[in-house]
Amino acid sequence: MSESRPEDAHAPLYSPRVVHDLLGRYGLRPTKSLGQNFLIDGNVLRLIVEAGGAAPGTDVYEVGPGLGVLTRELARSGARVTTLEKDERLRPVLEETLAGTDVRVIFGDALEFDWSSAPAGSLLIANLPYYISTAILTRVMRSGRFARATFLVQREVGERLIARPGGENYGFLSALVGFYGHAEIVRDVPKGAFYPAPDVTSAIVRLHLSGPGPEEGVLEVLEAALAHRRKTLRNNLIMAGYAAARVDTALRELELSPTVRGEALSLDQLVELARQLRNTP
Repeated sequence: MSESRPEDAHAPLYSPRVVHDLLGRYGLRPTKSLGQNFLIDGNVLRLIVEAGGAAPGTDVYEVGPGLGVLTRELARSGARVTTLEKDERLRPVLEETLAGTDVRVIFGDALEFDWSSAPAGSLLIANLPYYISTAILTRVMRSGRFARATFLVQREVGERLIARPGGENYGFLSALVGFYGHAEIVRDVPKGAFYPAPDVTSAIVRLHLSGPGPEEGVLEVLEAALAHRRKTLRNNLIMAGYAAARVDTALRELELSPTVRGEALSLDQLVELARQLRNTP
């Protein structure tokens, strides 16, 4: 069987020639609005699978399989793979490229998927569509069902994920990671590893999820406090609908300056702030 007709589950899909052939035969072009940049580097594919911990018996979820390139590598690991694809045009492609595998393909919007339905201890391993990466990671973390997430994202998103309070890249996503676990950048990935090549450098990020998450009410305060980096914490909270008197009382109780910015607060301070706002009449 030729490499350009990869019907069996072991033929490689990641060469540029195979990707071009698949797209051409099905009359497809990558859709920029869906963040479709297909991996064509076998070394990067294998590194993602290895770094993600895919192995026999593990439950792996993928978002945005595209042509099924990473999906097939995940299936070869012996993991139970569920992949979510929004683009219905890819249905016949995935029927071809995933033939002979036990992959469960769900066509639909990953933002509407019930992530809490995943088995406890599941893994997310994906080349995440850039335009929904933050939203997907937020849902995965908040579901409480995942032990680890390993994914490709824009390098700047990776830097936000690993940022610490007070740092230049610290924001809502950084704080959220801090409540649920910790993140690390495994490796940068050059533009040439994709077809078509994206405009930015990517990174493989591994997110270890071990924390219980924040207590009730904290996320709302967190989102408001870090909504606008150039505004003070006080102004952000007032813009989010908190009464100025309540905000001033909470800041005073925590001995925080009215000019402090939200990104300067530690996670413990954010939790205390949420408690003060909740308890202040």
